[in-house]
Amino acid sequence: MRFLLGLFLMALSIHAEIVGEVRMTVDAGDLPAAGRLVADYCKAHGTTPDVIFANSWIARGYLERGKLDDADKNAMETRAWALTLVMHRKLDAEPVLPLALSAAIEVHAQVLERRGQRSEAIAFLRGEEARWAASSMRARIQKNLNLLTLEGRPAPPINITEWTGDTKPEPLAALRGHPVLLFFWAHWCPDCKADSVVIQALNAKYGPRGLKIIGPTMRYGYIGGGEDATPAKENAWIAETFKKYYERIGAMPAPISEETMRAYGVSTTPTFVLVDKHGVVRLYHPGAMSYQELAAPIEKLLAG
Repeated sequence: MRFLLGLFLMALSIHAEIVGEVRMTVDAGDLPAAGRLVADYCKAHGTTPDVIFANSWIARGYLERGKLDDADKNAMETRAWALTLVMHRKLDAEPVLPLALSAAIEVHAQVLERRGQRSEAIAFLRGEEARWAASSMRARIQKNLNLLTLEGRPAPPINITEWTGDTKPEPLAALRGHPVLLFFWAHWCPDCKADSVVIQALNAKYGPRGLKIIGPTMRYGYIGGGEDATPAKENAWIAETFKKYYERIGAMPAPISEETMRAYGVSTTPTFVLVDKHGVVRLYHPGAMSYQELAAPIEKLLAG
């Protein structure tokens, strides 16, 4: 029995290692070598979820380097492999399979957009969003749709039935006449905590001039160290995190809602959304931003 357990653990280690090896090779800029690693692994072990995930990193590597044909080839290969596996198992039963498939979808959509096929990219993403609406990939697909379609459109409403901190959130409609900065954060996110200093500085300068800041977040089912948590226990952890890192910002209401995070496609934290005084989105940016990067569009809205 111990011998069989040892073989099982060894197999798990081999499968996990392929992701790390491919990522290191991609980071080093040798995409053909990364492709050979994947091909050799597939010959020996087949198309496991880990090698599919590894292949998605090659697609992203080619996209970052502007090699659209190679990026799309790897993305479509990754997608085909993942779809074959989910014919026999649930997508979210494998932790890395949704990451691989959503990355492939993202790369293909970005390739289409960079080729000038924006409407085709939007149509593709809408189709994938409908197909995977009940899966963990929904937020990431929505993020990519938002990157192509949200700016210039009315901001989706925010669910304000639950919140943390002392400031009760108001609906976006009640804030018309003010520019609004939405700062989407997560209790486990180090970049969010680092950006709290940026938000504090922005609030100090632009709050007196009419800028409103809202910090939506959500529950993830766990707390520090990855410990599983009930909603009540996680709410207490969120409140503690908010008090430690975000209370300094000022009167920033922090609604708690998975529905809001999904509507804004927040698969990356932090995500910043800047809404003008008419309720129209003027900036949508997944990922950290500097003070200067945020101050410039805020100044523009306040001047306008």
